[in-house]
Amino acid sequence: MSFSIRVNGEDHDSAPRAGQCLRTYLREQGWFGVKKGCDAGDCGACTVQVDGDPVHSCLYPALRAEGRSVTTVEGLAEDGELHPMQQRFLDAQGFQCGFCTAGFLMTTSAEAFDEEKRADLPRALKGNLCRCTGYRAIEDAVRGVRHTERPCAGQAVGRSLGAPAGPQVVTGTARYTFDVDVEGLLHMKLLRSPHPHARIVSIDTSAALRVPGVVAVFTHHDAPDRLYSSARHEHPTEGPDDTRVLDDVVRFVGQRVAAVVAESEGAAEEGCRRIAVAHEELPYVLDPEEAMAPGAPVIHPKGPESRIARPENNVCGEAHGELGDVDQGWREADVVYEETFRTQRVQHASLETHGCVAYFEPSEPGEPGEPGEQRDGSRGTAGSEGAAGERIVVRSSTQVPFLTRRALCDLYGLPMEKVRVVAGRVGGGFGGKQEMLTEDIVVLAAMRLHRPVKLEFTRAEQFYGATTRHPFTITVKLGAKRDGTLTALQFRVVANTGAYGNHGPAVMFHSIGESMGVYRAPHKKVDAYSVYTNAVPAGAFRGYGLGQVTFAVESAMDELARRLGIDPLVLRERNIIGPGEHMEGPLGEEEDLHIASYGLDQCLGVVRNALADDTSAELAPEGWLVGQGFAMAAIACGPPGGHIADATVKLLEDGTYDIAVGTAEFGNGTTTVHKQITAGALGTTVDRIGIRQSDTDVVRHDTGAFGSAGTVVAGKAVMKAANALAEQILTFTAEYARTPRSLLRLTADAVECDGRVVTLKEIHEAARGRGVELRADGHFGGSPRSVAFNSQWFRIAVDPGTGEIRILRSVHGADAGKVMNPLQCRGQVEGGVAQALGATLFERVLLDERGEVTTAAFRRYRLPAYADVPRTEVHFSETSDAIGPLGAKSMSESPFNPVPPAFANALRDATGIRFTEAPFLRDHVWQALEERRRAGRGVGRGVSLDE
Repeated sequence: MSFSIRVNGEDHDSAPRAGQCLRTYLREQGWFGVKKGCDAGDCGACTVQVDGDPVHSCLYPALRAEGRSVTTVEGLAEDGELHPMQQRFLDAQGFQCGFCTAGFLMTTSAEAFDEEKRADLPRALKGNLCRCTGYRAIEDAVRGVRHTERPCAGQAVGRSLGAPAGPQVVTGTARYTFDVDVEGLLHMKLLRSPHPHARIVSIDTSAALRVPGVVAVFTHHDAPDRLYSSARHEHPTEGPDDTRVLDDVVRFVGQRVAAVVAESEGAAEEGCRRIAVAHEELPYVLDPEEAMAPGAPVIHPKGPESRIARPENNVCGEAHGELGDVDQGWREADVVYEETFRTQRVQHASLETHGCVAYFEPSEPGEPGEPGEQRDGSRGTAGSEGAAGERIVVRSSTQVPFLTRRALCDLYGLPMEKVRVVAGRVGGGFGGKQEMLTEDIVVLAAMRLHRPVKLEFTRAEQFYGATTRHPFTITVKLGAKRDGTLTALQFRVVANTGAYGNHGPAVMFHSIGESMGVYRAPHKKVDAYSVYTNAVPAGAFRGYGLGQVTFAVESAMDELARRLGIDPLVLRERNIIGPGEHMEGPLGEEEDLHIASYGLDQCLGVVRNALADDTSAELAPEGWLVGQGFAMAAIACGPPGGHIADATVKLLEDGTYDIAVGTAEFGNGTTTVHKQITAGALGTTVDRIGIRQSDTDVVRHDTGAFGSAGTVVAGKAVMKAANALAEQILTFTAEYARTPRSLLRLTADAVECDGRVVTLKEIHEAARGRGVELRADGHFGGSPRSVAFNSQWFRIAVDPGTGEIRILRSVHGADAGKVMNPLQCRGQVEGGVAQALGATLFERVLLDERGEVTTAAFRRYRLPAYADVPRTEVHFSETSDAIGPLGAKSMSESPFNPVPPAFANALRDATGIRFTEAPFLRDHVWQALEERRRAGRGVGRGVSLDE
């Protein structure tokens, strides 16, 4: 059939396949700015304009576009000039990871996006989701508010410089994981278990192999019989070895059973439908308390080599300890408060799903991330397992390329030089991509077939085939004297790690650290369990367990204050640790953890100031219940046990600089900060610095972009390398120019030598002529570590007739040490608050009675949209850390943690009801209010601090 379509001014006559959507058609034509976020019309990442009107291309039939003009984000700029809306997004930095940005641009740049729509952004932007920013930056971009500053030589740190990849993000040329064209690519799809617990008796793949286009089917018979953990840690023994690439026992609904590889996704999907599997169903258990009880089905009957604490009781990991004597603490207390709190499963919901592409290239390293393209311009070819002169390359949406390479080498017995792992720009992570969920099976297929192979999760697979936040049950018991002095703290924590323990023990241990250590008390006790169940596995998530326990502790502290008749703010101030003190807990003190700067008092001061000047209660509709509440949190700047980063900075031939660092960029802002650190050390501007990153070829090692380590660990390695290079350049130039070292000064593109200017280009040429490479390395092992602090305050209003909640004001205090980039740091805080509000108000992964996820789509799992998120006032403490680079501390995970308890405390203040289980759904709030009314107790009787 004849077909014609005009895309970005170019004519295309390639006919779409039957039923093909416009999104996949455009990407097949090379327009990679069109993203896949959901393929259901829920997120807007795929938005394009058809004859000027924005449409969700994942729902729009490609055939319907015949004869029409289609514009993608790549076509917005004209004659080399950015579209005004693209420039606005650059000026406001209206993005973080940037995966959603093309969709927002195509929506807001349309002619139909007029003043009326700008006046009602909640409605105008309801079809576009962002998981990173919290929407404030997007609103400012749409309204033309500029936040970025212009670079200035040697004065980069502390300035709001824009992200280096900004121009690529807003023009759709930033390359994410699947934004590459790989010749001869095969597609993988996974057959998943319909049972919560079963043994595979037989698998018949013959019908699948007869499907046209199917190349191979892999089952547990084809996979290595080796146990490992899908979690990626610097020390692999931190998690239990309980996972196989493909197992003959399935332990949750959604576990992969077989992999079909075909010439097209459609053929692979049909192949999965044709596989016949016979199962022997086994007993299953979904509740962690039941799982620990005698007689419960044993989920992992494995030996000590798996490092499972008590497999016979389904206890993946546990911790028990006591400081002092809590029984004595209860006797000393005038008031004792005890309550059990529960948190739910939450999906990371990064808009770029998990996935990877594996291909082969000659062993000589190529340019980072370009499949098959070598430095000499030749193409890599399909290789084979152990083929001489070739290696396998895995381009993955991962936060941990180096740890993934190590795991693949261990799993398949490959030497390190035979495996290269590359992360392009990553479309969101939040801890979910500190995991090996696709690379293992894709590498198996690629090596067996000697062909490139791709696996890209669907949005549904993200819900039932990836990981979630750990659901927690926390019983908190607090004792205090009448003056508010704490006498004892006790926790019982049960974390549901699901069917596999990838991050289970580590999350459990982290959850009971700073949450208890931030308060002084002579008597402390903890009993904590990470428990297997036949549910979708949990994993790393922003806050790594601290958020769940902080919700319980801070809610309990608020309730204790009410029983004592003490201002909750005063109660905190009376019991928090101070400058120079150590965090003590029942499991002992972490020796490398220090309060190297102290801004918690300033964070609490932010709350006090908000209370003093607040007039937001006047915004509440008449008859609504109004309340306010706050919470605080502490977090270590980096994970325990070491977090390694290597970096290299060198002078290039043209007089510019190059940074090589291993950490990945997924909206965390580390690329910008690393360039700012380097510019400050070398007296130059960030635009004269290039960066190569997240590629196992560029540096020796990097643990990864998790644990808030991008600035405080990788940034410190970059700082060491940049400082060392500055000294090398000045030392060499002093000899070359015959000028005393003390009279030299580095400038943007030269060295000033007592009145004479020697360009960096000349210096490089002179050094090369003498066989000298001006290049320096930096290394940091992640220890010692400092502590960051946060506070959050809300004023809310509740409709007693419907349970609707409105946020009248949101204020956040953040102790980030020296703020390297105020604009980016503020964005991290706003994004953390927005994500936490989702978990507080409506996000939850629901399971049915067999453990199957029933919310496996955005329209059934509600993410915060623009209309749901308030503008949060962010206030930074004025501190400078003695450990972090140039005084900085981490600030990517921690903003999440105080938000749920602060909201719970405000809700308690407004309604008089203590809600102990998240999320605080509107119907749950109404039901609790109604029950209270029926009991004749009235509502809205909470004691407000400002009454």
